Amino acid sequence: MAASLSAGKHETLPGPVQDTQQSVKERGQWDSKMEFILTVAGAIIGLGNIWRFPYLCYKNGGGAFFIPYILYLVTCGIPLFILETALGQYTSQGGITCWRKICPVFEGMGYAAQVITIYGCMTYIVILAWAFLYLFSSFSVDLPWANCNNAWNTDACVTFGNKNASSNWTGSLLNSSSSVVEFWQRRVLRISDGIESLGGIRWELALCLLLSWIVCYFCIWKGVKSTGKAAYVTATFPYVMLVVLFVRGVTLPGAKDGIFYYLYPNTTRLADPQVWMDAGTQIFYSYAIGLGYLTSLGSYNKYNNNCYKDSFYLCLLNSGTSFVSGFAIFSILGHMAREQGVDISVVAESGPGLVFIVYPQAVSLLPCPQFWAVCFFTMIILLGVDGQFVGLESLMTSVTDVYPNLIRKGYRREMLLLLICCCCYLVGLIMVTEGGLYIIQLFDHYVCSGATLLLLSICQSLSIGWIYGAERFCDNIEDMIGYRPSSLVKYCWLYITPTICTGTFVFSLLKYSPLKFNNTYLYPWWAYWLGWFLAMSSLSLIPITMVYKLYWGKGTFWQRLQTICRPADDLPMMMKEEMVGLYALDHVTDDEKTYSNNL
Repeated sequence: MAASLSAGKHETLPGPVQDTQQSVKERGQWDSKMEFILTVAGAIIGLGNIWRFPYLCYKNGGGAFFIPYILYLVTCGIPLFILETALGQYTSQGGITCWRKICPVFEGMGYAAQVITIYGCMTYIVILAWAFLYLFSSFSVDLPWANCNNAWNTDACVTFGNKNASSNWTGSLLNSSSSVVEFWQRRVLRISDGIESLGGIRWELALCLLLSWIVCYFCIWKGVKSTGKAAYVTATFPYVMLVVLFVRGVTLPGAKDGIFYYLYPNTTRLADPQVWMDAGTQIFYSYAIGLGYLTSLGSYNKYNNNCYKDSFYLCLLNSGTSFVSGFAIFSILGHMAREQGVDISVVAESGPGLVFIVYPQAVSLLPCPQFWAVCFFTMIILLGVDGQFVGLESLMTSVTDVYPNLIRKGYRREMLLLLICCCCYLVGLIMVTEGGLYIIQLFDHYVCSGATLLLLSICQSLSIGWIYGAERFCDNIEDMIGYRPSSLVKYCWLYITPTICTGTFVFSLLKYSPLKFNNTYLYPWWAYWLGWFLAMSSLSLIPITMVYKLYWGKGTFWQRLQTICRPADDLPMMMKEEMVGLYALDHVTDDEKTYSNNL
Protein backbone atom coordinates (compact mmCIF):
# COMPACT_ATOMS: atom_id res chain seq x y z
CA MET A 1 0.00 0.00 0.00
CA ALA A 2 2.81 2.39 0.96
CA ALA A 3 4.74 1.70 -2.22
CA SER A 4 1.73 2.13 -4.48
CA LEU A 5 0.64 5.34 -2.79
CA SER A 6 4.19 6.69 -2.93
CA ALA A 7 4.32 5.93 -6.64
CA GLY A 8 1.04 7.69 -7.08
CA LYS A 9 2.37 10.75 -5.33
CA HIS A 10 5.35 10.93 -7.68
CA GLU A 11 3.00 11.06 -10.66
CA THR A 12 1.38 14.25 -9.35
CA LEU A 13 4.59 16.05 -8.48
CA PRO A 14 5.41 19.35 -10.20
CA GLY A 15 7.42 19.38 -13.41
CA PRO A 16 11.03 19.75 -12.20
CA VAL A 17 10.73 17.07 -9.54
CA GLN A 18 8.99 14.76 -11.99
CA ASP A 19 11.91 15.16 -14.41
CA THR A 20 14.29 14.26 -11.60
CA GLN A 21 12.37 11.09 -10.88
CA GLN A 22 12.43 10.14 -14.55
CA SER A 23 16.20 10.74 -14.75
CA VAL A 24 16.75 8.52 -11.72
CA LYS A 25 14.80 5.74 -13.41
CA GLU A 26 16.92 6.15 -16.52
CA ARG A 27 20.06 5.55 -14.48
CA GLY A 28 19.12 1.91 -14.17
CA GLN A 29 19.60 -0.49 -11.29
CA TRP A 30 21.37 -3.76 -10.66
CA ASP A 31 19.50 -6.67 -12.18
CA SER A 32 20.11 -8.60 -8.97
CA LYS A 33 21.64 -8.13 -5.56
CA MET A 34 24.37 -10.61 -6.51
CA GLU A 35 25.62 -8.24 -9.24
CA PHE A 36 26.09 -5.50 -6.65
CA ILE A 37 27.87 -7.83 -4.22
CA LEU A 38 30.22 -9.22 -6.88
CA THR A 39 31.02 -5.82 -8.38
CA VAL A 40 31.85 -4.28 -5.00
CA ALA A 41 33.86 -7.38 -4.10
CA GLY A 42 35.79 -6.97 -7.34
CA ALA A 43 36.43 -3.31 -6.54
CA ILE A 44 37.80 -3.82 -3.04
CA ILE A 45 39.51 -7.21 -3.44
CA GLY A 46 42.48 -6.62 -5.68
CA LEU A 47 46.22 -6.77 -5.93
CA GLY A 48 46.66 -5.19 -2.51
CA ASN A 49 45.22 -8.34 -0.94
CA ILE A 50 47.76 -10.49 -2.80
CA TRP A 51 50.97 -8.50 -2.88
CA ARG A 52 50.70 -6.13 0.09
CA PHE A 53 48.80 -7.58 3.06
CA PRO A 54 50.79 -10.86 3.48
CA TYR A 55 54.09 -8.99 3.35
CA LEU A 56 52.91 -6.37 5.88
CA CYS A 57 51.81 -9.19 8.16
CA TYR A 58 55.21 -10.85 7.95
CA LYS A 59 57.14 -7.59 8.35
CA ASN A 60 55.10 -6.18 11.24
CA GLY A 61 54.98 -8.99 13.74
CA GLY A 62 53.06 -11.79 12.05
CA GLY A 63 49.91 -12.62 13.99
CA ALA A 64 50.44 -9.56 16.22
CA PHE A 65 49.78 -7.35 13.19
CA PHE A 66 46.13 -8.39 13.34
CA ILE A 67 45.68 -6.30 16.51
CA PRO A 68 46.19 -2.88 14.84
CA TYR A 69 44.65 -4.17 11.62
CA ILE A 70 41.39 -5.21 13.31
CA LEU A 71 41.33 -1.99 15.34
CA TYR A 72 41.50 0.11 12.17
CA LEU A 73 38.98 -2.18 10.50
CA VAL A 74 36.39 -1.73 13.27
CA THR A 75 36.91 1.98 13.91
CA CYS A 76 37.60 3.26 10.38
CA GLY A 77 37.16 0.65 7.66
CA ILE A 78 33.67 -0.68 8.38
CA PRO A 79 32.10 2.67 9.46
CA LEU A 80 33.37 4.51 6.37
CA PHE A 81 32.45 1.59 4.12
CA ILE A 82 28.87 1.73 5.46
CA LEU A 83 28.84 5.53 5.13
CA GLU A 84 29.82 5.58 1.47
CA THR A 85 27.59 2.69 0.40
CA ALA A 86 24.55 4.01 2.28
CA LEU A 87 25.17 7.53 0.94
CA GLY A 88 25.01 6.31 -2.65
CA GLN A 89 21.94 4.15 -2.05
CA TYR A 90 20.10 6.93 -0.21
CA THR A 91 20.73 9.69 -2.75
CA SER A 92 20.82 7.50 -5.90
CA GLN A 93 23.67 9.75 -7.03
CA GLY A 94 27.31 9.30 -7.95
CA GLY A 95 30.41 10.50 -6.13
CA ILE A 96 29.94 14.21 -6.93
CA THR A 97 26.22 14.96 -6.84
CA CYS A 98 25.69 12.92 -3.67
CA TRP A 99 27.64 15.59 -1.76
CA ARG A 100 25.79 18.35 -3.61
CA LYS A 101 22.58 16.94 -2.13
CA ILE A 102 23.82 15.99 1.35
CA CYS A 103 26.48 18.58 2.17
CA PRO A 104 27.18 21.06 -0.67
CA VAL A 105 30.11 22.67 1.16
CA PHE A 106 32.08 19.43 0.68
CA GLU A 107 31.13 18.89 -2.97
CA GLY A 108 34.80 19.36 -3.77
CA MET A 109 35.46 15.94 -2.24
CA GLY A 110 33.62 14.41 -5.17
CA TYR A 111 35.72 16.28 -7.72
CA ALA A 112 38.94 15.42 -5.87
CA ALA A 113 38.01 11.74 -5.79
CA GLN A 114 37.36 11.68 -9.54
CA VAL A 115 40.73 13.28 -10.30
CA ILE A 116 42.43 10.65 -8.13
CA THR A 117 40.42 7.97 -9.93
CA ILE A 118 41.67 9.20 -13.32
CA TYR A 119 45.26 9.21 -12.08
CA GLY A 120 44.80 5.74 -10.61
CA CYS A 121 43.27 4.33 -13.80
CA MET A 122 46.18 5.62 -15.88
CA THR A 123 48.73 4.24 -13.43
CA TYR A 124 47.55 0.85 -12.22
CA ILE A 125 46.34 -0.42 -15.59
CA VAL A 126 50.03 -0.68 -16.54
CA ILE A 127 50.20 -3.59 -14.08
CA LEU A 128 47.69 -5.35 -16.33
CA ALA A 129 49.96 -4.74 -19.31
CA TRP A 130 52.86 -6.36 -17.45
CA ALA A 131 50.68 -9.30 -16.42
CA PHE A 132 49.44 -9.81 -20.00
CA LEU A 133 53.04 -9.93 -21.23
CA TYR A 134 53.92 -12.51 -18.58
CA LEU A 135 50.79 -14.50 -19.41
CA PHE A 136 51.62 -14.62 -23.11
CA SER A 137 55.22 -15.58 -22.26
CA SER A 138 53.92 -18.49 -20.17
CA PHE A 139 52.71 -20.28 -23.30
CA SER A 140 56.16 -21.54 -24.23
CA VAL A 141 58.05 -24.80 -23.99
CA ASP A 142 60.36 -23.33 -21.34
CA LEU A 143 59.45 -20.35 -19.19
CA PRO A 144 61.66 -17.54 -20.51
CA TRP A 145 62.52 -16.29 -17.02
CA ALA A 146 63.64 -19.74 -15.84
CA ASN A 147 66.94 -19.87 -17.77
CA CYS A 148 69.81 -17.70 -18.96
CA ASN A 149 69.78 -18.74 -22.62
CA ASN A 150 67.98 -15.68 -23.96
CA ALA A 151 69.14 -12.67 -25.93
CA TRP A 152 68.44 -10.26 -23.06
CA ASN A 153 70.51 -12.19 -20.50
CA THR A 154 73.94 -10.95 -19.43
CA ASP A 155 77.09 -12.89 -18.62
CA ALA A 156 76.33 -12.38 -14.93
CA CYS A 157 73.01 -14.24 -15.21
CA VAL A 158 72.46 -17.18 -12.88
CA THR A 159 69.48 -19.49 -12.47
CA PHE A 160 68.37 -19.81 -8.86
CA GLY A 161 66.88 -23.20 -9.50
CA ASN A 162 67.89 -25.01 -6.37
CA LYS A 163 70.52 -25.09 -3.67
CA ASN A 164 72.73 -27.43 -5.69
CA ALA A 165 72.87 -24.85 -8.43
CA SER A 166 73.55 -22.13 -5.91
CA SER A 167 76.62 -23.98 -4.68
CA ASN A 168 78.11 -23.72 -8.18
CA TRP A 169 77.97 -19.94 -8.33
CA THR A 170 81.28 -18.30 -9.06
CA GLY A 171 82.06 -14.88 -7.77
CA SER A 172 80.15 -12.68 -5.41
CA LEU A 173 76.37 -12.47 -5.38
CA LEU A 174 76.84 -8.76 -5.95
CA ASN A 175 78.22 -9.55 -9.39
CA SER A 176 75.41 -11.97 -10.28
CA SER A 177 71.81 -11.39 -11.27
CA SER A 178 68.88 -13.77 -11.31
CA SER A 179 67.37 -14.88 -14.61
CA VAL A 180 63.98 -13.79 -13.24
CA VAL A 181 65.26 -10.31 -12.40
CA GLU A 182 66.85 -9.97 -15.82
CA PHE A 183 63.62 -11.00 -17.54
CA TRP A 184 61.76 -8.36 -15.51
CA GLN A 185 64.25 -5.55 -15.90
CA ARG A 186 65.83 -6.23 -19.30
CA ARG A 187 63.01 -7.96 -21.20
CA VAL A 188 59.77 -6.54 -19.81
CA LEU A 189 60.80 -3.06 -18.65
CA ARG A 190 64.21 -2.44 -20.22
CA ILE A 191 64.46 -0.06 -17.33
CA SER A 192 66.56 3.09 -17.72
CA ASP A 193 68.92 4.70 -15.23
CA GLY A 194 66.38 7.19 -13.92
CA ILE A 195 63.35 9.37 -14.55
CA GLU A 196 65.61 11.85 -16.35
CA SER A 197 66.05 9.37 -19.22
CA LEU A 198 62.63 8.00 -20.13
CA GLY A 199 63.88 6.32 -23.29
CA GLY A 200 61.58 4.91 -25.95
CA ILE A 201 58.18 3.30 -25.71
CA ARG A 202 58.13 -0.45 -25.11
CA TRP A 203 55.77 -1.31 -27.95
CA GLU A 204 55.00 -4.80 -26.67
CA LEU A 205 53.84 -3.24 -23.42
CA ALA A 206 51.98 -0.55 -25.37
CA LEU A 207 50.00 -3.24 -27.20
CA CYS A 208 49.29 -5.06 -23.94
CA LEU A 209 48.19 -1.73 -22.46
CA LEU A 210 45.85 -1.21 -25.41
CA LEU A 211 44.40 -4.68 -24.85
CA SER A 212 43.83 -3.84 -21.18
CA TRP A 213 41.91 -0.67 -22.05
CA ILE A 214 39.80 -2.51 -24.64
CA VAL A 215 38.83 -5.15 -22.07
CA CYS A 216 37.91 -2.49 -19.51
CA TYR A 217 35.90 -0.50 -22.06
CA PHE A 218 33.68 -3.38 -23.05
CA CYS A 219 33.18 -4.40 -19.42
CA ILE A 220 31.36 -1.13 -18.66
CA TRP A 221 30.30 0.36 -21.99
CA LYS A 222 26.61 -0.36 -21.26
CA GLY A 223 26.77 0.87 -17.67
CA VAL A 224 25.73 -1.34 -14.78
CA LYS A 225 24.05 -3.76 -17.18
CA SER A 226 27.44 -4.84 -18.56
CA THR A 227 29.42 -4.14 -15.37
CA GLY A 228 27.27 -6.50 -13.32
CA LYS A 229 27.53 -9.28 -15.90
CA ALA A 230 31.32 -8.93 -16.18
CA ALA A 231 31.64 -9.19 -12.40
CA TYR A 232 30.29 -12.75 -12.48
CA VAL A 233 33.57 -13.78 -14.14
CA THR A 234 36.11 -11.23 -12.93
CA ALA A 235 35.10 -11.46 -9.26
CA THR A 236 34.66 -15.23 -8.96
CA PHE A 237 37.42 -16.73 -11.12
CA PRO A 238 40.26 -15.23 -9.02
CA TYR A 239 38.85 -17.12 -6.03
CA VAL A 240 39.03 -20.36 -7.99
CA MET A 241 42.66 -19.63 -8.83
CA LEU A 242 43.42 -18.58 -5.26
CA VAL A 243 42.00 -21.85 -3.91
CA VAL A 244 44.01 -23.85 -6.46
CA LEU A 245 47.22 -22.02 -5.56
CA PHE A 246 46.43 -22.34 -1.85
CA VAL A 247 45.93 -26.11 -2.05
CA ARG A 248 49.06 -26.55 -4.14
CA GLY A 249 51.11 -24.26 -1.92
CA VAL A 250 50.32 -25.83 1.45
CA THR A 251 51.18 -29.30 0.12
CA LEU A 252 54.71 -28.32 -0.95
CA PRO A 253 57.83 -29.19 1.07
CA GLY A 254 58.82 -26.19 3.19
CA ALA A 255 55.33 -24.66 3.12
CA LYS A 256 54.96 -24.80 6.90
CA ASP A 257 58.15 -22.76 7.30
CA GLY A 258 56.70 -19.98 5.16
CA ILE A 259 53.37 -20.07 7.01
CA PHE A 260 55.24 -19.95 10.33
CA TYR A 261 57.03 -16.75 9.30
CA TYR A 262 53.72 -15.34 8.06
CA LEU A 263 51.77 -15.89 11.29
CA TYR A 264 54.28 -16.19 14.16
CA PRO A 265 53.31 -13.37 16.57
CA ASN A 266 56.02 -10.95 17.61
CA THR A 267 54.25 -8.62 20.03
CA THR A 268 57.32 -6.43 20.52
CA ARG A 269 56.69 -4.99 17.03
CA LEU A 270 53.52 -3.34 18.33
CA ALA A 271 55.68 -0.74 20.07
CA ASP A 272 56.75 0.56 16.66
CA PRO A 273 54.36 3.33 15.46
CA GLN A 274 55.11 2.38 11.85
CA VAL A 275 53.29 -0.92 12.38
CA TRP A 276 50.10 0.95 13.23
CA MET A 277 50.60 3.29 10.29
CA ASP A 278 50.96 0.32 7.95
CA ALA A 279 47.76 -1.25 9.32
CA GLY A 280 45.75 1.92 8.79
CA THR A 281 47.13 2.54 5.32
CA GLN A 282 46.31 -1.03 4.29
CA ILE A 283 42.68 -0.64 5.41
CA PHE A 284 42.17 2.55 3.40
CA TYR A 285 44.11 1.18 0.43
CA SER A 286 42.29 -2.14 0.17
CA TYR A 287 38.78 -0.90 0.96
CA ALA A 288 38.83 1.83 -1.73
CA ILE A 289 37.64 4.34 0.86
CA GLY A 290 37.38 7.97 -0.18
CA LEU A 291 37.39 7.37 -3.95
CA GLY A 292 33.62 7.33 -4.48
CA TYR A 293 33.59 3.75 -5.81
CA LEU A 294 31.26 2.52 -3.09
CA THR A 295 28.98 5.53 -3.42
CA SER A 296 28.59 5.12 -7.17
CA LEU A 297 27.99 1.37 -6.98
CA GLY A 298 25.57 1.77 -4.08
CA SER A 299 23.59 4.36 -6.03
CA TYR A 300 22.28 1.60 -8.33
CA ASN A 301 20.75 -0.33 -5.42
CA LYS A 302 17.06 -0.41 -4.69
CA TYR A 303 16.10 2.07 -1.99
CA ASN A 304 15.23 -0.62 0.56
CA ASN A 305 18.28 -2.82 -0.03
CA ASN A 306 19.99 -3.74 3.25
CA CYS A 307 23.25 -1.93 2.50
CA TYR A 308 24.21 -2.06 6.18
CA LYS A 309 24.40 -5.85 6.27
CA ASP A 310 25.94 -5.98 2.78
CA SER A 311 28.74 -3.64 3.84
CA PHE A 312 29.53 -5.66 6.94
CA TYR A 313 29.79 -8.94 5.05
CA LEU A 314 31.82 -7.40 2.21
CA CYS A 315 34.33 -6.06 4.74
CA LEU A 316 34.68 -9.52 6.26
CA LEU A 317 35.11 -11.01 2.78
CA ASN A 318 37.85 -8.52 1.94
CA SER A 319 39.87 -9.11 5.09
CA GLY A 320 39.27 -12.86 4.92
CA THR A 321 40.62 -12.94 1.37
CA SER A 322 43.73 -11.06 2.48
CA PHE A 323 44.28 -13.57 5.28
CA VAL A 324 43.86 -16.64 3.05
CA SER A 325 46.03 -15.19 0.28
CA GLY A 326 48.84 -14.97 2.81
CA PHE A 327 48.77 -18.76 3.13
CA ALA A 328 48.88 -19.17 -0.65
CA ILE A 329 51.78 -16.73 -1.04
CA PHE A 330 53.95 -17.66 1.93
CA SER A 331 53.57 -21.41 1.49
CA ILE A 332 55.09 -20.98 -1.97
CA LEU A 333 57.79 -18.68 -0.59
CA GLY A 334 58.60 -21.22 2.12
CA HIS A 335 59.07 -23.89 -0.53
CA MET A 336 61.20 -21.52 -2.59
CA ALA A 337 63.42 -20.65 0.39
CA ARG A 338 63.90 -24.34 1.17
CA GLU A 339 64.83 -25.21 -2.41
CA GLN A 340 67.41 -22.41 -2.55
CA GLY A 341 68.72 -23.00 0.97
CA VAL A 342 68.15 -19.40 2.07
CA ASP A 343 66.15 -17.67 4.79
CA ILE A 344 62.55 -16.65 4.07
CA SER A 345 63.55 -12.99 4.51
CA VAL A 346 65.67 -13.24 1.35
CA VAL A 347 62.70 -14.10 -0.87
CA ALA A 348 59.90 -12.19 0.90
CA GLU A 349 58.98 -9.05 -1.02
CA SER A 350 56.01 -6.74 -1.50
CA GLY A 351 54.43 -5.04 -4.49
CA PRO A 352 55.53 -5.69 -8.09
CA GLY A 353 58.64 -7.48 -6.81
CA LEU A 354 56.46 -10.24 -5.36
CA VAL A 355 54.22 -10.64 -8.42
CA PHE A 356 56.78 -10.29 -11.20
CA ILE A 357 60.00 -11.58 -9.64
CA VAL A 358 59.50 -13.79 -6.60
CA TYR A 359 56.36 -15.66 -7.62
CA PRO A 360 57.47 -16.35 -11.24
CA GLN A 361 60.69 -17.72 -9.80
CA ALA A 362 58.69 -19.86 -7.37
CA VAL A 363 56.40 -21.37 -10.03
CA SER A 364 59.43 -22.24 -12.15
CA LEU A 365 60.39 -24.69 -9.39
CA LEU A 366 57.05 -26.53 -9.58
CA PRO A 367 56.17 -29.47 -11.84
CA CYS A 368 54.48 -28.25 -15.04
CA PRO A 369 55.45 -24.63 -14.34
CA GLN A 370 53.65 -23.29 -17.43
CA PHE A 371 50.27 -24.33 -16.00
CA TRP A 372 50.90 -22.64 -12.65
CA ALA A 373 52.22 -19.51 -14.35
CA VAL A 374 49.07 -19.26 -16.49
CA CYS A 375 46.88 -19.76 -13.40
CA PHE A 376 48.73 -17.13 -11.40
CA PHE A 377 48.84 -14.40 -14.05
CA THR A 378 45.23 -15.02 -15.05
CA MET A 379 44.32 -14.38 -11.42
CA ILE A 380 46.42 -11.20 -11.36
CA ILE A 381 44.79 -9.93 -14.58
CA LEU A 382 41.25 -10.54 -13.35
CA LEU A 383 41.98 -8.93 -10.00
CA GLY A 384 43.40 -5.90 -11.79
CA VAL A 385 40.60 -5.68 -14.37
CA ASP A 386 38.01 -5.64 -11.59
CA GLY A 387 39.43 -2.62 -9.86
CA GLN A 388 40.10 -0.88 -13.15
CA PHE A 389 36.65 -1.08 -14.70
CA VAL A 390 34.92 -0.33 -11.38
CA GLY A 391 36.99 2.84 -11.15
CA LEU A 392 35.95 3.78 -14.68
CA GLU A 393 32.30 2.98 -13.90
CA SER A 394 32.49 5.17 -10.80
CA LEU A 395 33.96 8.01 -12.87
CA MET A 396 31.31 7.65 -15.58
CA THR A 397 28.49 7.51 -13.03
CA SER A 398 29.74 10.63 -11.27
CA VAL A 399 30.19 12.65 -14.46
CA THR A 400 26.89 11.47 -15.95
CA ASP A 401 24.96 12.45 -12.83
CA VAL A 402 26.38 15.97 -13.07
CA TYR A 403 25.13 16.33 -16.67
CA PRO A 404 22.35 13.72 -16.97
CA ASN A 405 20.36 15.44 -19.72
CA LEU A 406 23.48 15.94 -21.81
CA ILE A 407 25.10 12.50 -21.54
CA ARG A 408 22.15 10.11 -21.23
CA LYS A 409 21.08 10.46 -24.83
CA GLY A 410 21.75 8.07 -27.68
CA TYR A 411 25.32 6.80 -27.63
CA ARG A 412 26.81 9.82 -25.88
CA ARG A 413 27.76 7.85 -22.78
CA GLU A 414 29.57 5.23 -24.85
CA MET A 415 31.36 7.93 -26.84
CA LEU A 416 32.40 9.81 -23.69
CA LEU A 417 33.73 6.57 -22.20
CA LEU A 418 35.65 5.88 -25.41
CA LEU A 419 37.13 9.38 -25.31
CA ILE A 420 38.23 8.95 -21.68
CA CYS A 421 39.80 5.55 -22.41
CA CYS A 422 41.64 6.86 -25.48
CA CYS A 423 42.99 9.92 -23.64
CA CYS A 424 44.09 7.83 -20.65
CA TYR A 425 45.77 5.34 -22.98
CA LEU A 426 47.70 8.05 -24.82
CA VAL A 427 48.83 9.70 -21.59
CA GLY A 428 49.63 6.28 -20.13
CA LEU A 429 52.10 5.54 -22.92
CA ILE A 430 54.66 7.51 -20.93
CA MET A 431 54.41 4.80 -18.27
CA VAL A 432 55.40 2.03 -20.68
CA THR A 433 58.59 3.78 -21.68
CA GLU A 434 61.95 2.54 -20.44
CA GLY A 435 61.71 4.94 -17.51
CA GLY A 436 57.99 4.44 -16.96
CA LEU A 437 58.35 2.55 -13.69
CA TYR A 438 59.85 5.67 -12.06
CA ILE A 439 56.74 7.65 -13.03
CA ILE A 440 54.40 4.92 -11.81
CA GLN A 441 56.04 4.94 -8.39
CA LEU A 442 55.79 8.74 -8.31
CA PHE A 443 52.03 8.57 -8.93
CA ASP A 444 51.60 5.73 -6.45
CA HIS A 445 53.49 7.53 -3.68
CA TYR A 446 52.01 11.02 -4.00
CA VAL A 447 48.64 10.77 -5.74
CA CYS A 448 47.09 7.44 -4.75
CA SER A 449 48.73 7.17 -1.34
CA GLY A 450 47.28 6.52 2.09
CA ALA A 451 47.75 10.16 3.12
CA THR A 452 45.46 11.36 0.31
CA LEU A 453 42.76 8.85 1.23
CA LEU A 454 43.12 9.79 4.91
CA LEU A 455 42.32 13.44 4.15
CA LEU A 456 39.25 12.48 2.14
CA SER A 457 38.12 10.16 4.94
CA ILE A 458 38.47 12.94 7.53
CA CYS A 459 36.34 15.24 5.36
CA GLN A 460 33.71 12.52 4.92
CA SER A 461 33.44 11.93 8.66
CA LEU A 462 33.16 15.65 9.41
CA SER A 463 30.57 16.29 6.71
CA ILE A 464 28.26 13.42 7.69
CA GLY A 465 28.95 13.36 11.42
CA TRP A 466 28.87 17.08 12.20
CA ILE A 467 27.41 19.11 9.32
CA TYR A 468 24.70 16.85 7.92
CA GLY A 469 24.33 15.10 11.27
CA ALA A 470 25.11 11.53 12.27
CA GLU A 471 21.70 11.18 13.90
CA ARG A 472 19.94 12.33 10.74
CA PHE A 473 21.99 9.95 8.60
CA CYS A 474 21.07 7.10 10.95
CA ASP A 475 17.43 8.11 10.39
CA ASN A 476 18.00 7.85 6.64
CA ILE A 477 19.51 4.38 6.97
CA GLU A 478 16.63 3.30 9.21
CA ASP A 479 14.22 4.59 6.57
CA MET A 480 15.93 2.40 3.96
CA ILE A 481 16.51 -0.85 5.86
CA GLY A 482 14.00 -0.71 8.72
CA TYR A 483 16.38 -0.42 11.68
CA ARG A 484 19.11 1.90 12.92
CA PRO A 485 22.83 1.18 12.64
CA SER A 486 24.81 0.28 15.73
CA SER A 487 25.59 3.16 18.10
CA LEU A 488 29.27 2.30 17.66
CA VAL A 489 29.02 3.19 13.96
CA LYS A 490 27.45 6.55 14.80
CA TYR A 491 30.11 7.39 17.39
CA CYS A 492 32.79 6.36 14.93
CA TRP A 493 31.46 8.88 12.40
CA LEU A 494 31.36 11.56 15.09
CA TYR A 495 34.52 11.05 17.10
CA ILE A 496 36.58 7.90 16.69
CA THR A 497 37.14 7.77 12.91
CA PRO A 498 38.12 11.45 12.40
CA THR A 499 40.38 11.32 15.47
CA ILE A 500 42.22 8.18 14.37
CA CYS A 501 42.46 9.35 10.74
CA THR A 502 43.82 12.74 11.82
CA GLY A 503 46.37 11.13 14.12
CA THR A 504 47.49 8.75 11.39
CA PHE A 505 47.74 11.60 8.87
CA VAL A 506 49.82 13.76 11.23
CA PHE A 507 52.10 10.81 11.95
CA SER A 508 52.57 10.21 8.21
CA LEU A 509 53.70 13.83 7.82
CA LEU A 510 56.11 13.55 10.74
CA LYS A 511 57.57 10.35 9.30
CA TYR A 512 57.80 11.76 5.77
CA SER A 513 60.98 10.92 3.89
CA PRO A 514 61.82 11.61 0.23
CA LEU A 515 60.74 8.93 -2.19
CA LYS A 516 63.44 6.48 -3.25
CA PHE A 517 63.24 3.96 -6.05
CA ASN A 518 64.36 0.52 -4.86
CA ASN A 519 65.64 2.25 -1.70
CA THR A 520 68.66 3.43 -3.68
CA TYR A 521 67.71 5.88 -6.45
CA LEU A 522 66.92 9.44 -5.34
CA TYR A 523 64.60 11.35 -7.65
CA PRO A 524 65.68 14.80 -8.90
CA TRP A 525 64.21 17.82 -7.11
CA TRP A 526 61.75 18.60 -9.89
CA ALA A 527 60.24 15.10 -9.64
CA TYR A 528 59.34 15.71 -5.99
CA TRP A 529 57.72 19.01 -6.92
CA LEU A 530 55.82 17.21 -9.68
CA GLY A 531 54.60 14.64 -7.16
CA TRP A 532 53.32 17.28 -4.76
CA PHE A 533 51.70 19.17 -7.63
CA LEU A 534 49.83 16.04 -8.72
CA ALA A 535 48.68 15.43 -5.15
CA MET A 536 47.48 19.01 -4.70
CA SER A 537 45.76 19.05 -8.11
CA SER A 538 43.12 16.79 -6.57
CA LEU A 539 43.01 17.82 -2.90
CA SER A 540 42.99 21.55 -3.69
CA LEU A 541 39.58 21.12 -5.32
CA ILE A 542 38.01 20.77 -1.86
CA PRO A 543 38.83 24.32 -0.62
CA ILE A 544 38.49 25.78 -4.12
CA THR A 545 34.91 24.49 -4.38
CA MET A 546 34.12 25.84 -0.90
CA VAL A 547 35.40 29.31 -1.79
CA TYR A 548 33.58 29.25 -5.13
CA LYS A 549 30.24 28.41 -3.52
CA LEU A 550 30.71 31.04 -0.83
CA TYR A 551 31.69 33.73 -3.32
CA TRP A 552 28.87 33.16 -5.80
CA GLY A 553 26.15 32.54 -3.24
CA LYS A 554 23.39 35.02 -2.45
CA GLY A 555 22.86 36.93 0.78
CA THR A 556 25.24 37.78 3.58
CA PHE A 557 28.28 35.65 4.37
CA TRP A 558 26.47 33.76 7.13
CA GLN A 559 23.45 33.19 4.90
CA ARG A 560 25.67 31.81 2.15
CA LEU A 561 27.50 29.62 4.66
CA GLN A 562 24.21 28.25 5.98
CA THR A 563 23.01 27.59 2.44
CA ILE A 564 26.01 25.51 1.42
CA CYS A 565 25.83 23.52 4.67
CA ARG A 566 22.14 22.72 4.23
CA PRO A 567 21.07 19.49 2.46
CA ALA A 568 18.77 19.54 -0.55
CA ASP A 569 15.02 19.72 -0.01
CA ASP A 570 14.20 16.84 -2.37
CA LEU A 571 16.09 14.09 -0.54
CA PRO A 572 14.15 10.81 -0.51
CA MET A 573 12.52 10.05 2.83
CA MET A 574 9.39 8.19 3.82
CA MET A 575 8.91 10.37 6.88
CA LYS A 576 7.20 9.07 9.98
CA GLU A 577 4.45 11.60 9.46
CA GLU A 578 3.88 10.20 5.97
CA MET A 579 3.78 6.67 7.34
CA VAL A 580 1.23 7.73 9.95
CA GLY A 581 -0.79 9.32 7.17
CA LEU A 582 -0.68 6.11 5.16
CA TYR A 583 -1.94 4.05 8.09
CA ALA A 584 -4.62 6.64 8.79
CA LEU A 585 -5.69 6.57 5.15
CA ASP A 586 -5.91 2.78 5.24
CA HIS A 587 -8.02 3.03 8.39
CA VAL A 588 -10.34 5.66 6.89
CA THR A 589 -10.69 3.62 3.73
CA ASP A 590 -11.69 0.54 5.72
CA ASP A 591 -14.23 2.56 7.70
CA GLU A 592 -15.68 3.97 4.51
CA LYS A 593 -16.02 0.46 3.08
CA THR A 594 -17.79 -0.70 6.23
CA TYR A 595 -20.10 2.31 6.14
CA SER A 596 -20.91 1.69 2.46
CA ASN A 597 -21.67 -1.97 3.13
CA ASN A 598 -23.98 -1.03 5.97
CA LEU A 599 -25.86 1.26 3.66
